Amino acid sequence: MPGDPNSFAQPKVYLCTHIHLDLEANFGTKTLDGHVELIVVNKEAGNHTLVLDTNKLDIRSVIDCKNDKNLEYVLDEPVGTYGRALKITLLKHSSQEGAETKIRINYATTPASLAVQWLTPEQTAGKRYPYLFTQCQSIMARSMFPCQDTPSVKITYTATITVPEELTALMSAVAQEKQKHSSCQGKNVCSFEQKVPIPSYLIALAVGDVESRDIGPRTRVWSEKEVVDQAAYEFADTEKMLVAAEEMLGPYVWGRYDLLVLPPSFPFGGMENPCLTFVTPTLLAGDRSLANVVAHEAAHSWTGNLVTNYNWEHFWMNEGFTVYFERRILGALYDEETRQFAFVGGWNTLQSEVNRLGSTNPFTCLVTELEGEDPDETFSSIPYEKGSAFLYYLETLVGGRDKFQSFLYAYIQKFEYGTVTTHQWRDFLFEYYKDDLSIFDPVDWNAWLHKPGMPVVHPKYDTTLSDACTALRKRWVAAQESDYPNFSMDDIKDFSAGQTIEFLSQLLLEDPFPLGKVQAMQTAYNFNATKNSEIRFQWLRMCTRSEWEESFPLTVTFITSQGRGKFVNPLYRDLYACPKSSLLAVDTFLANEDFYHSSVARKVRKDLGLA
Repeated sequence: MPGDPNSFAQPKVYLCTHIHLDLEANFGTKTLDGHVELIVVNKEAGNHTLVLDTNKLDIRSVIDCKNDKNLEYVLDEPVGTYGRALKITLLKHSSQEGAETKIRINYATTPASLAVQWLTPEQTAGKRYPYLFTQCQSIMARSMFPCQDTPSVKITYTATITVPEELTALMSAVAQEKQKHSSCQGKNVCSFEQKVPIPSYLIALAVGDVESRDIGPRTRVWSEKEVVDQAAYEFADTEKMLVAAEEMLGPYVWGRYDLLVLPPSFPFGGMENPCLTFVTPTLLAGDRSLANVVAHEAAHSWTGNLVTNYNWEHFWMNEGFTVYFERRILGALYDEETRQFAFVGGWNTLQSEVNRLGSTNPFTCLVTELEGEDPDETFSSIPYEKGSAFLYYLETLVGGRDKFQSFLYAYIQKFEYGTVTTHQWRDFLFEYYKDDLSIFDPVDWNAWLHKPGMPVVHPKYDTTLSDACTALRKRWVAAQESDYPNFSMDDIKDFSAGQTIEFLSQLLLEDPFPLGKVQAMQTAYNFNATKNSEIRFQWLRMCTRSEWEESFPLTVTFITSQGRGKFVNPLYRDLYACPKSSLLAVDTFLANEDFYHSSVARKVRKDLGLA
């Protein structure tokens, strides 16, 4: 596709504007079976061919809805993870410029569909009923339904989902309450409508034995009943986050903002599906210390969902902006020191990721080139942290947070309901500040946007909250064995969870850390017992890198009890890199591969030399 190297679709010929999904979830065959109706508008007079993206779908027939006629179609040969182009020959009336055509594609997904993960009852908290959820970002929507699977195309959608009567369907749309609980032959028929145009990757479905708790005037939490009350407590501040975001970015246009806590194999911390953010149960720390992920997903309601990157080469426009606003929300809810502290931690994360990928790796650029690449294979924390650091740097140049805010609000208003490239954003930035463009003279635009490695400028962050972490890290680096008894819980008793995470992340940059010190740290702080998944992750990385064999069973338990890629992929890499646990890493993965989402499993296979 011109403009998107990761899609076959040709929206400049025919543009899809709306879809309707009518599907039944068949747990026995692990398929979604039914049809999709697409409304497409001709943009190029005389052209009869509609091209859609598909991947591992069973296409049965294509029908022109107006004339009730079967249409001819062909499926091209598959191209890697991009799938197959579906080329449909439309009727003559469809080739007139501006003509609107509705087609119906009868199809089913297959068990090999990358977008749909089917869980057995044993893989759920309740262990009574099966469960399914979808994950379409970045190019997996095409394995859920035929579509123009590019962020540059935004559509409205409706859906009718049939599920077993004991289960509930949820989608990234507003449930139509009058039909939601109607039953047919022992089945529930659930209907949904999304009136705000969204790209295909934001269409999401989950089916399970779930219930809900209201936590705000427009927000409720959904999950299996075993964790729903815990989730309601954990995310009680969601409405405050939405209000803070609205004050910065404008009205929340999506109506509902619900949260769904998924089973442990969900691959991300959160996924910003409109009206229904998906979150991992690893956020349930019991003290709301990891609820900042909700601030991130809520911010996506504006940056990512309302204003969307034109294609995946500009992914930082989604994630860098969202991290920046996530931290603005935290600053509004708490204080400026908290916001600054988050940036300090983000810089350490960025440094660690550049160290891992290599400072010349082209995927450490903000604007990437993805011709022939699977976007999922190239994503990392780079667009998140390098992008947010760039925005903070620009904030300092224009005169501070409040002065930059006026531009950011105008940016959202300018591009809302549409898509944007880096160059369009920069053009608008220059237009907005046209009377004082000299403020951007220090910016090396090419280096920030197109050169790999760490940013050319390290922004000056307030280190008030991180200084104590740095001081403790220095104590441990300098410590001799005779000093170990001097460390105790008193060192971290006043630390927030974030400060503990920051302390450990700083130590990871000292890698490898001596085994004796790691063991002494366990004696002093008992990190093995922590219930905070972020702390556990950092701690187990230290243990594994130090080749502490007693920690290997703890690491195996952690990576097989949850499937969050942020945790699973690095820990498998660490286990595999350690000579004492290399075989353990391979054996553990092969025994648990079906537990992980396909996007996570593919990366682990590659890291373990199994691909």
